[in-house]
Amino acid sequence: MRAGYLQFRPVFGDPEANIKKIRKLIGKKKFDLLVLPELANSGYLFSNKNELKELSEEIPRGKFCSALTEICNKSNGHIISGICERSGNKFYNSSVLVYPDGKIITYRKLHLFNTEKKWFSKGNLPLKVNEIRLQNSERVKTGMMICFDWIFPETARTLALQGAQIICHPSNLVMQYCQRAMFARALENHVFTITANRTGKDVKSDGEISFTGQSVILSPKGNYLSKGPKNRDECVILNINPSDALNKNINSKNNLYSDRRKDFYGIN
Repeated sequence: MRAGYLQFRPVFGDPEANIKKIRKLIGKKKFDLLVLPELANSGYLFSNKNELKELSEEIPRGKFCSALTEICNKSNGHIISGICERSGNKFYNSSVLVYPDGKIITYRKLHLFNTEKKWFSKGNLPLKVNEIRLQNSERVKTGMMICFDWIFPETARTLALQGAQIICHPSNLVMQYCQRAMFARALENHVFTITANRTGKDVKSDGEISFTGQSVILSPKGNYLSKGPKNRDECVILNINPSDALNKNINSKNNLYSDRRKDFYGIN
C-alpha cells in the first residue's frame, strides 16, 4: 500500500491558492492514501465570524471537496484532509475522507484547542473506522482524528478497538510534544499513524501563530518511517503493509487487547 502525507503551508483566506498548491505538490504521484493538514482549505488563525462564513464550506458541495474528489478520481487514491466546515449556522473543525468515486465521509474534531473554542462547535459525530479498497482489492480500515485529539489517548484507542489499521491525523501543531507522543499512540495500539502537519505562520493584525511542521509516519511497533522538515513543503508517500497492524501480539504470551483488564479500569 502506498500511503503518506502532504505537508505544506496553507495561505490563510485563499482556498483557491491552497487547492493549487496541493495539486502542484501531488503532481503525478500515485497513492492509495494521502493525509493533508488540519484546516487545509482556510488556514488557521481566525479573527471574526465573517471570516468563518467566507472560508468555510458545506460538505460535500464545496469547491475544496470537489477539488479533492477530482484529484482522488484521477489518481484512483484516497485523501484525508482537514477542512473548515459550515453546517447550517454552525462551524466545525473537520476532516474528510474522500474516495475516488466521490464518496465523502466526515469527522468533526472532538477536542478543540485554545481559541478554537471561540469559533468552532464541538464535534458531534462518533469516532468511526472506515474501509478503503486498494487497487489490489485489499480492504484497509482507517480512522480519523484531528490535531489536539492526540493528547487524549482514548481517541486513538477507540479507533484501534474498532479495528483501525491506520490512524490518520490532520494537524496544525503548535506545541513540541505531539511528534514524540505519536510513538506511544502507534505502539500502544499496534497501528500505523500518519500525522500531516502544516508549516509556517498565520499572521493577523491581532496576533500570529507558528506551526511546527515535522510530519511523521509511525509503524505499529513505534518505528519512525518518515520525519518531515520543520519549514518546507513536502509530499512523502511510502510503501507500507497494513496487515502488520493486525498482529496485536507483544510476544508469545502477551496480546495487547486480550490482556486488557477492563473489569479493573473503572472509567467512564
